[in-house]
Amino acid sequence: MTGQEVTVMATGKGPNRVPELLSAGMAYQELDITDGIATAEVLGFFQPDIIIHSAAMTQADHCELNKAECWNSNVTATRFLLDAAKKNTFFVYISTDFVFDGLSGPYYEGDLPSPVNYYGSTKLAAEKAVIQSGLQHAIVRTVLVYGKTLGGTRSNIITWVKSELESGRKIRVVDDQVRTPTYAGDLANGILQVVLQEAGGIWHISGNEMFTPYQMAMAVAEELGLDKSMIEKTNSSEFKQPAIRPAKTGFIIQKAQENLGYTPLRFSEGIRKMLSIEF
Repeated sequence: MTGQEVTVMATGKGPNRVPELLSAGMAYQELDITDGIATAEVLGFFQPDIIIHSAAMTQADHCELNKAECWNSNVTATRFLLDAAKKNTFFVYISTDFVFDGLSGPYYEGDLPSPVNYYGSTKLAAEKAVIQSGLQHAIVRTVLVYGKTLGGTRSNIITWVKSELESGRKIRVVDDQVRTPTYAGDLANGILQVVLQEAGGIWHISGNEMFTPYQMAMAVAEELGLDKSMIEKTNSSEFKQPAIRPAKTGFIIQKAQENLGYTPLRFSEGIRKMLSIEF
């Protein structure tokens, strides 16, 4: 694909919330992918050569409490897209570290998935649908994505810590879960390399450093010069959450580094870039 001109069509449920898309020469089409007829009509009209499917219900507790809605959003909608795609489409599916149980992380691409919550189960079911579709495909798994937030979208751990500490509120953050947090720009670059190289199979795209959420919160406070004494270390047993969280996930990204030229930012660099702090 290198050197070819491409037309990018973004879709989403409801009006476009990213006006920069249009100024960058991209197009936008409203589409609820849980509507099979609408999905078939839109894909039938535009006939995309590449589909990057990143839409999902991702809040684990909401998924646990609303299983039918979660299955419809994460599995049925994926099947609608697969059914509507052209036979020569390259289908890129964005998945998650929550397909693993967290007992032996960090994980390689070939490690056996075993989700511990309903969200992870639906993402794994969608992965299987992609693999069985007969389409050329890639599955890009990622971990705890952070980056600049758009208006009307929910916060991430970085923006939450920043907001709470700047408001003078103490926060309690778990220190018994481990992740490899991923800067959104790195994830986008990793997906782009998968597309440009038409690199099929499973790819782990994340940061390259392991942190607990408590360590992440302390790093945010350090970078912003905020009061670290306002951050209290705790563990997950102190929180009553409907969905179990895997204890230790995170990814080994050697395959992406060696084959895609993928090089993620350090977490401290990602924080500064996200918050527009000078290096």
